[in-house]
Amino acid sequence: MKKLTLFAATVLGACAPTLLGACVPTGVTSPAAIAQVSPMIDDYAALDTRIEELMAANDVKGMAIAIIDRDEIRHVRAFGHANVEKHVPLETDTIMYAASITKAAFTYMVLQLVDEGKIDLDTPISEYLARPLPEYSDEDQGDWSSLEGDEEWRLLTPRMLLNHSSGLANLRWFEPDHDMSFHFTPGTAYAYSGEGFYLLQFVIEEGLGLNVKDEMQRRIFDRFGMPNTSMQWREDFASHLADGYTSDGSFVPHDARSGVSASGSMDTTIADQAQMWRGMLMGRGLSEEMRAEWTRPEVPISTKSKFPTIEVLDTYDTIGPDVHLAGGLGVDTWEGPSGQFFAKGGHNDWTGNIAQCDEARKRCVVLLGNDVRAERIYPAIVTMVLGDNRYPWRWTYPELFGT
Repeated sequence: MKKLTLFAATVLGACAPTLLGACVPTGVTSPAAIAQVSPMIDDYAALDTRIEELMAANDVKGMAIAIIDRDEIRHVRAFGHANVEKHVPLETDTIMYAASITKAAFTYMVLQLVDEGKIDLDTPISEYLARPLPEYSDEDQGDWSSLEGDEEWRLLTPRMLLNHSSGLANLRWFEPDHDMSFHFTPGTAYAYSGEGFYLLQFVIEEGLGLNVKDEMQRRIFDRFGMPNTSMQWREDFASHLADGYTSDGSFVPHDARSGVSASGSMDTTIADQAQMWRGMLMGRGLSEEMRAEWTRPEVPISTKSKFPTIEVLDTYDTIGPDVHLAGGLGVDTWEGPSGQFFAKGGHNDWTGNIAQCDEARKRCVVLLGNDVRAERIYPAIVTMVLGDNRYPWRWTYPELFGT
């Protein structure tokens, strides 16, 4: 076994304010400094011990990890609590909120439809709809009426919706009067957009007549052996779920999502995520062509940060170009020392998730946190598992790792 060497996050007793108003320990080591970690450890007992130390130092209540090497799940472990107040431990079969990791799974499902000729990545979505998009105004199915008079919607393709080059805002609730609009010509820039995924879900259901919940169940969850994962709340989840903790430690109960959202409604477990990322990493259910297409760099990224998506459109930072950061289909890609990597995260006020994979070595680490403060220690953990992969943490989490 390799000896674990780590220069990672520690608490020195003082705190620094962040853009979100939270308090981050000033001793949290920058991702650049974390690069001193010895790469590719296989001493999982030592890894687990170090994770517990990092959690204690940063007051992280609960998180879980899975490590995949090619077709083998090497390590799955849960730490801390699902509910601190009730002394409920977090287990590998505890239901956790996947948040936007849902987007990667949904994309993988869509690529299966592409393989079968049911949809084409580069065919305008107008060809799948019986009426012009702005004529659909039923809020239960999607209200796109605010796009009336803007013909740029006709340029949209499934590829643009999946690689975040649609020109739409992340969420319509961030727009004045909640009206959708295009912030750039579709296909010409990168701006992370949950609305793009809502729209593609609408196209699949309205245009193709498919049920996204059923397709995800059959093509992803059943295929990969994921008994505790669903796109919609299940009553049997209530007995073993994880509640959440915000950046100031406040408690947030796990909510029951009644709606199906391609952008982020998936509930899951770390054990199930290990199965899913192993299956997707190895291309199960996809042709070789579509598996390669999934993680192919498509839209160069040069903004100073990922969020807020529209506000940073006119910014520039070398952090992305330095590693050839780009939007792929439902994932972000970049160049590390061993070659191409790809990742997908998931976040809300009480959830911090990320999966990162080394494409060349076929090795992934999946991290789920029911405490958003777990994101503070993810650079150290990822580097222990994948080595210094040059992931632009500052671009993704400027409030934690920005300068």
